[in-house]
Amino acid sequence: MAEKRNIFLVGPMGAGKSTIGRQLAQLLSMEFIDSDNEIEQRAGADIGWIFDIEGEEGFRKREARIINELTQKQGIVLSTGGGAVLSKETRNHLSARGIVVYLQTTVDKQFERTQRDKKRPLLQGVQDARQVLQELAEIRNPLYEEVADITLPTDEQSAKLMANQIIELIENFQN
Repeated sequence: MAEKRNIFLVGPMGAGKSTIGRQLAQLLSMEFIDSDNEIEQRAGADIGWIFDIEGEEGFRKREARIINELTQKQGIVLSTGGGAVLSKETRNHLSARGIVVYLQTTVDKQFERTQRDKKRPLLQGVQDARQVLQELAEIRNPLYEEVADITLPTDEQSAKLMANQIIELIENFQN
């Protein structure tokens, strides 16, 4: 890949965006950025705290601003938060400024990967996390599909294998 196009990873929580993104960036010698980590660093607080203080709406505004800024960089692999696609403006920025890869996963796999994770504000203090994941999937999956240039299921493969698959698909996509 002579020209380093931005690669943006979208998908639900637990799809493997951060893990696969790190592998991808390493293989391509590109900078990896996780938008959630970037938000936490700039705020000096974790996402759970931001949700508690500003609510989801305040967090989403902050997220949209940061993703707008990050997508203007060149040669990055960006892992976005699961809800980043809720903003039409963010979807437009992602589409216009790089190749968008939708990492698809099942609700069962998400549940398995996130059930012990205490850093998921939308799953904290809920009676039925699986039901929440299902409801989020119904709203967000069509948005991931809308913005994606490439869609890839992540359920049964290692991050390294997924990263290599993405590289192959991107090279084919660009030709």
